[in-house]
Amino acid sequence: MVEDKIIESIKKAREAAPKRNFKQTFDLAVNLKNIDLKKPENKVKTEVLLPSGTGKIHKIGIIADNLIPKAQKLDNIILIHKDELERLGRNKREAKRIASECVAFIAEAPLMPAIGKALGPVLAPRGLMPKPVPPTLPDLKPLVDRAASTVRLALKDSPVFHCAVGNEDMSDENIAENVSAVLKAIEAVLPKGKEQIRNAVIKLTMGKPVKFEM
Repeated sequence: MVEDKIIESIKKAREAAPKRNFKQTFDLAVNLKNIDLKKPENKVKTEVLLPSGTGKIHKIGIIADNLIPKAQKLDNIILIHKDELERLGRNKREAKRIASECVAFIAEAPLMPAIGKALGPVLAPRGLMPKPVPPTLPDLKPLVDRAASTVRLALKDSPVFHCAVGNEDMSDENIAENVSAVLKAIEAVLPKGKEQIRNAVIKLTMGKPVKFEM
């Protein structure tokens, strides 16, 4: 079974990685076959919610007006007030700094035109345009938690998807759960599904890659 292969590969990846004085990340590469990336329609992209989380603390950008009081109660966010948009639009260096610190953005829907004008040139190329939410949203926390556990996958010039699926402190089972979620998401967006997945490779940051067939 694929699940057994995933667990076995994770164990081998642990054994193939020397101990370091920092927390290493499990990186997954999914290699494809029979896909022509010269065709724009094959440069697919998707987002995957990792069921066991990423194992890291990520910052989420929130661009708000009415939702400011609710956003201020949350941890690990960067709050951008509506009145700051024009200034950030002029200060590209600061806008890029904020973009580099956040893995995702959430914004009140009515602010999206102003965000597009001020921050679009910085956020759009990074795939970080905000997810719009109603300004009357009762609770931001579920969206923030979901965004922090979501990874983005995109095919560009090479037939391979790359993403992090956890860290070495997480259990093999939790890492495997994340890997399975990524593989299912990739199957769902490929034109011919599982037929176009050649194999997958998993490794820790400083370890050797371990390949498993699909």
